[in-house]
Amino acid sequence: MRAKSAAIVLLLLTLPFSVFAQSKVEQGRWVSAWSTAVHTPLPFPGLPPTPVIENQTVRMVVRPSIGGARLRIRFSNTYGSSPLEIGAAHVALTASGSSIQSPSDHVITFNGRNSVTIPAGAPLLSDPVDLKISPMGEISVSIYLPHSSTAATTHFWAQHDTYISKSADVSGASDIAAPTAKSSWYWLSDVEVWTAEPVRALVTFGDSITDGAGAKQGNYADWPDQFARRLLTEGHAKNVAVLNEGIGGNRILHDGAGTNALARFDRDVLSQPGVTDLIVLEGINDIGWPHMKPRQSKDGATTSPSPFAAQGVTAAELIAGMQQIVDRAHQHQIRVYGATLTPYRGADYFSEDGEQIRQSVNQWIRTGGAFDGVIDFDAAVRDPAQPSKFRDAYQSGDYLHPNEAGYKAMADAIDLTLFRAPGN
Repeated sequence: MRAKSAAIVLLLLTLPFSVFAQSKVEQGRWVSAWSTAVHTPLPFPGLPPTPVIENQTVRMVVRPSIGGARLRIRFSNTYGSSPLEIGAAHVALTASGSSIQSPSDHVITFNGRNSVTIPAGAPLLSDPVDLKISPMGEISVSIYLPHSSTAATTHFWAQHDTYISKSADVSGASDIAAPTAKSSWYWLSDVEVWTAEPVRALVTFGDSITDGAGAKQGNYADWPDQFARRLLTEGHAKNVAVLNEGIGGNRILHDGAGTNALARFDRDVLSQPGVTDLIVLEGINDIGWPHMKPRQSKDGATTSPSPFAAQGVTAAELIAGMQQIVDRAHQHQIRVYGATLTPYRGADYFSEDGEQIRQSVNQWIRTGGAFDGVIDFDAAVRDPAQPSKFRDAYQSGDYLHPNEAGYKAMADAIDLTLFRAPGN
């Protein structure tokens, strides 16, 4: 008997690790269904002050692009300088506004406890919650913060209003009475679903044109959301979650609005569970920011020169940065699709030199062979009579950001067959 047991142990030791890994995959796995790129409060003049939450509840509404019957939440204190205490947390299906569907309300726990403290600089995953969510169905995540906490980890441009209570823990309440509405998410970075199906995630990585600036908040009219609807309704790839990791004002090679794309890549792409595909649309701010015009003060005097004037980039530098993204993604078996930079003639920071850089970068995206596929957003939205400029019907008024029709044209320009599951 002892000899037989020893033989079994020896057999197990000689089996390849992949056998055990495959067994685990067959039981199920976590896949990101919704996420956002967290950052520090944006350093732009005229923006509202960073909220300080104390003895208040924050209710945030998000819309995962795939469904599931079990989920967990990733909170983030990435940019906090001190520990963040969450006194209570709930998740529920959204009714409307700050209201939830009360029968669906679930307490969120952390290692079995109703409260948790997140160290400065850290993310934290909740325990799993048994809650059935539908693709494109809104859910509300509510957190109660008992002590004074500065919202240093945020995402400025939320796709739905966030609601802050006057006081007290109302994280499980069906509605928040007379809340303050904000346009940002706070300390929330990811919603994951448990699945045994062949579900995977696609990250859209970029700046404000990915984030959705120019579209009305609450309409989910940014190009990633409109593309997710196409995937779901046109039947080519229903099991693909589309994750929006855009940050308005972000750049590839320099910090500014959020840390630069190369610095945030591991957190915002590689750490997302289930990611198999990546669309990269970034670089126009690298080109444009050094050409920002000096602002004038209220008395009409010109302010000091732009701090970005010395941060000019060349096409070769931008291409090298994009190549880094491709190479790092490929190390993790992630397919990468290059999106051409959209026109910007007429924008505040347009320059002829910058336009030449944009054209050179787009030529490399189209023909350089670095990407697994190319998505020609430039061709989808440019004015045929003046290709360096947006079509008037597709721009939001600043000749830099698309409007909702422009975002639809971008979403419609993506070949859905790129994202079919292998063998389909």
